[in-house]
Amino acid sequence: MFIDEVQIVVSSGKGGDGAVSFRREKYIPRGGPDGGDGGRGGDVTLRASRHLTTLSNLQPGRHYKARPGVQGGGNHRHGADGETTVLEVPIGTLVRDAGRGNILRDLAEAGAECVVVEGGAGGRGNKHFAHATNQAPRRATEGRPGETRRLTLELRLVADAGLVGLPNAGKSTLLRRVSAARPKVADYPFTTLEPVLGIVQLGDRSLVLADIPGLIEGAHEGAGLGDRFLRHVARTGVLLHLVDGSVGPEAAVVDWRTIRDELRLSGLDLHEKPSLLAVSRADLCDDAEAVARALAEASGLDVLIFSAHGGQGVNRLLGTLLELVGGRAEPAPERPRPLPPHRNPDLFDPDRPGPAAAE
Repeated sequence: MFIDEVQIVVSSGKGGDGAVSFRREKYIPRGGPDGGDGGRGGDVTLRASRHLTTLSNLQPGRHYKARPGVQGGGNHRHGADGETTVLEVPIGTLVRDAGRGNILRDLAEAGAECVVVEGGAGGRGNKHFAHATNQAPRRATEGRPGETRRLTLELRLVADAGLVGLPNAGKSTLLRRVSAARPKVADYPFTTLEPVLGIVQLGDRSLVLADIPGLIEGAHEGAGLGDRFLRHVARTGVLLHLVDGSVGPEAAVVDWRTIRDELRLSGLDLHEKPSLLAVSRADLCDDAEAVARALAEASGLDVLIFSAHGGQGVNRLLGTLLELVGGRAEPAPERPRPLPPHRNPDLFDPDRPGPAAAE
């Protein structure tokens, strides 16, 4: 199941308490305090993984907790730190604070990590409180409590180019033709119910192509499949707008304007992205050239003609698309080096009260 938005609760671990202990050895009657510090509580970290394409591995509403730190012991023994809980998410996941709505981190690269809640500091043992007038302190501090935060995770697919158009414009057929992806193809609208990614190999270059479910008039307000999938186009570098040429020149222009208006009204500046306009289903057109001329006159763009079913014009379409994408379609590295954990203090709002400082 494709899940592109989920809300979860995360809690970091409490710090371990400091120990009150005194050295007890034979022939050493006044060994002094030797209570160790408590361990630090575990963090909760989100990590972008290239092996995931959906948020279905996270259960909505579930409370994910990190382990607490271990209490300190005698003989200056420090408690172990709590184990960090790592939650893997797909590349392109936006991490939001559910209460405030602000974006905490954009995990747009493989291996990117974000510490969403930090574990509490461990308490101090009684050895820290010994001084000249109190050489046998019986005081230690408790570990600081962890943090709890409600998060909204929103997936936005990362692709070099996105396929847009009305339902049954031939988007899924083209993706099946040029990649190993197998989206559903049928002769009724809304065949594609969720975005599908396909990798197009062009010699030594690769291109990630996203098939977005068909849009209709009013999609930005929730009509049809609604604006749920419009955000997946926001990360694409180029839009490949397909218009069904079998409907004729006048209807094709109306179809193009419908999708253009939905992209403009989405509020995501999608209409400002570089775009390539193409007439699909050329094998079913009475006069594909007339359709292309009408679209070129209305849009001011160069219009290509192709047939995904027969293969005519597909290579030219992909070559033009690759030129338009430019430097975005670099070959993916075999083993990208993970980014270090994100501990930028700006990640957390300074106005948000934190746990009280340890004494």
